[in-house]
Amino acid sequence: MKKDSQFDLNIAKLADKMHHYAFELGPDFFARFDQQLIQEGNLHVDLNLLKTDRLMTLDFHIKGTVQVTCDRSLDDFDQPIDVQRQLLVRFGDTYAELDEDVLQITSDTQVLPIAQHLFDYIGLAIPMKKLHPRFQNEPDENPDADSKLIFTTRTEGEDDDDDDYTDPRWNALRNLN
Repeated sequence: MKKDSQFDLNIAKLADKMHHYAFELGPDFFARFDQQLIQEGNLHVDLNLLKTDRLMTLDFHIKGTVQVTCDRSLDDFDQPIDVQRQLLVRFGDTYAELDEDVLQITSDTQVLPIAQHLFDYIGLAIPMKKLHPRFQNEPDENPDADSKLIFTTRTEGEDDDDDDYTDPRWNALRNLN
């Protein structure tokens, strides 16, 4: 990721109160990251930062669209994104990421970079199955698509009704009793 002061919050000069920030994220934002997931997007970020003497609470609201590729047709389309996330930043002795939503920084930290957090929140909001809007209203061919059998050890010639089949090697073990 390339460094940019636009997405660095100068926290050393902030008073202990609520602060509001607004960012516009476009293709130049996504070009900063070495990735293939998102190439373009048009998003608006509202950030409310509540600073106290021991903790900062960052409430992100990210809304807009990102351009992704359809898994079925390989066409590009705009995926709507609406994310609300919270990041807690506490002051401690060392810098550490304690949890996905809890960050510890030292009390002498001057600048808090948020670009990576913004990118991660947007990336997590993109659905795993990316379907172009023209395919989203189509019914599935198989309503039990999630429970579809992917792999089996039986060959096509074997009888699927033979659920009582046991390996003959187990029969020899049963005779031991």
